[in-house]
Amino acid sequence: MESLFEHDFMYTAGIYSVVVIAIIVFLAVFEIVTRYSTWEEIQSGNVAVSMATGGKIFGVANVFRHSIEANDTVVMMLVWGIYGFMLLLFVYFIFEFLTPRFKVDRELKNDNRAVGLISLILSIALSYVIGASI
Repeated sequence: MESLFEHDFMYTAGIYSVVVIAIIVFLAVFEIVTRYSTWEEIQSGNVAVSMATGGKIFGVANVFRHSIEANDTVVMMLVWGIYGFMLLLFVYFIFEFLTPRFKVDRELKNDNRAVGLISLILSIALSYVIGASI
């Protein structure tokens, strides 16, 4: 019985490690896509960028949460997590497209908290939709 618990602990640690690495990679991709330096903006106190980044982190973690529950293997969990991330990345481009009167990146860089809040909510809300479909 004790070895079973050790296996579960190792499985949890492994899944956790994979997801943390995936979040780091996905944040690096977002860094490439945006026209500002996320961590410099956060360091300088930019709340809008912080909210948008927090939404992205929550969204990716939520997609992986659903992926972990729905899949028996780490490989399939990762495949669905990557697919969910691509859909979240697509949300970013949709948000930019649906706001032709202003540029989302510029507004976030200028600490427009209204845009940051909408970005956060879009990431979170659509992560639930993506997760429910996994």
